Parts: sequence; structure tokens; C-alpha cells
Amino acid sequence: MKPGRRGIARLVHATNYSWRGLRAAFHHEAAFRQELVLVLAGVPLALWLGETAAERALLIASLLLVLVTELLNSALEAVVDRIGDEPHPLSGRAKDMGSAAVLVALVIAALCWGLVLFGGP
Repeated sequence: MKPGRRGIARLVHATNYSWRGLRAAFHHEAAFRQELVLVLAGVPLALWLGETAAERALLIASLLLVLVTELLNSALEAVVDRIGDEPHPLSGRAKDMGSAAVLVALVIAALCWGLVLFGGP
């Protein structure tokens, strides 16, 4: 992005870069597509099953957190792969940590859904 862009022009260009990133994740990352299906199925369920606005927001936000984490993990993996193909302990550690972050986000989503739907009165 050019440093001189401001206001609406900056916003339009930033939005275009964001859409490009979402399209890249969709086309190149199977995990992102699978998690997107989860979100697309989960959002209507959250709207239907959540009894309050706060519950609905929590259910939807926990699903979106999974997508955000997957996007960051995919970006991290792309950078590591760009640096080099040869195995390196730090590269493996970085990829494992990114994967662990996605797992934690999935656990958070499962906990939120479980507590909202089965947690009590």
C-alpha cells in the first residue's frame, strides 16, 4: 500500500488486501475450508440455539476465533516455507506452535458451545 493513501482510499485498498488473503486461504488451505464449513453451519445454529444476545455472540465469536487462528497459522506456515525447504528445528517448532494455537481455538469453541448448550439452567 502506498504511504500517501488516507481515508476511504486507504480503507478500500486494505479491504482488497484482506479479501485477497481470504481467497488465498480458501484456495490453498484445506483446513481453512473445513473450518469455514463449520462456521457457515455454526452461525445459524448459534442464532437459533443461543437464548440471549450474549450467548449468540459467544457462540459465533468462538467459531470466528478458529478462523482467525487458522489464518494466522497458515500465514506463519507460508513464511516458514518461504524461508527454506530444508528441515530445521525452529521451523518445525514454529509450525507446531501454530498448529497448537488452532487446537486451542477449537477447544475454546467446543468449551463455549458445551457450556452454553449444556452448562446449566
